[in-house]
Amino acid sequence: MSFEKLARIDLNLLVCLHVLLEECNVTHAAKRLHLSQSAVSKSLMRLREQFNDPLFTRNAHGLRPTPRAKALQPLLEHLLHEIEQITAPPEFTPRTSDRHFKMALVESAYPLFLPQFLGDIFSEGPNLTIDTQAWEPNTFEKLQSGEIDFGITGKDLNPADAMLTLMPPKGIVFQELCRDRQCCIVRPDHPILGQTWDETSYLAQRHIQVRCIGDDRWLLDYKLAERGLGRDIAMYVPDFNSAACLCHQTDFVFTAPSHFANYIANQLGLVVLPLPTELPPMAYTLFWHQHQEKDPGHSWLREIIIGRCRDLPVG
Repeated sequence: MSFEKLARIDLNLLVCLHVLLEECNVTHAAKRLHLSQSAVSKSLMRLREQFNDPLFTRNAHGLRPTPRAKALQPLLEHLLHEIEQITAPPEFTPRTSDRHFKMALVESAYPLFLPQFLGDIFSEGPNLTIDTQAWEPNTFEKLQSGEIDFGITGKDLNPADAMLTLMPPKGIVFQELCRDRQCCIVRPDHPILGQTWDETSYLAQRHIQVRCIGDDRWLLDYKLAERGLGRDIAMYVPDFNSAACLCHQTDFVFTAPSHFANYIANQLGLVVLPLPTELPPMAYTLFWHQHQEKDPGHSWLREIIIGRCRDLPVG
């Protein structure tokens, strides 16, 4: 380690570069940094000298990062997060804290988990902010970089997701919250009601399918394909709520995790049927990065989430 080189590094310049990489616009970066555009432009000139690279080129929409700048971005995010942790207070007092926690959740987890712990969180920490976003293919990367604090998804929802969640990247820690099974939702006057409900009649229906993390097929479809079977998908939609609403207006069958299915069926007056084909249960799991393990605020929130969700019944 060269302390002489480290002593010449201006942390303010690294913060400026981090914000420029996020905004790709000098005006927006200056506003976030509470600096003038001229000051940000001067900092960018010094950064170009520091890294011996232009870092950005101009285009019609603002700034475009160079390959060198793109390579620096995840390193900067990790470095600045670690510096933030070093300078953070050693104690966390929920009652007086205004901390901003970020979470990524798969859509079906919203009605199942958030009501379990939000009341306790805001009762103890009335000024906290919980910032949620969709679970995406890059969620583990966001956990590693410190961009988000927690992620909740269902293992085995589709094969690509299962591969990641069963063997998450190095440094990712996890805790199973509860298990769930798939079931089916139909409208209350669906022709299938009152008839035999088995795998044959299930596969004879037309289905509505949610694209889960960009995948058109779920684990169910792959399990059926192993036996030379398949569902007749009539329509693909981007989210669970849309699928349930459309299911109410059509004869489509919607297959979804049972906790979500029972919740939305109660809201929309739908009928829940069992999935008439064998499928292993899915495990809703909480993920975080090991660098957060000793953070007092993170530990406090983590304990509330796990404590309030561990006794949820299997769907």
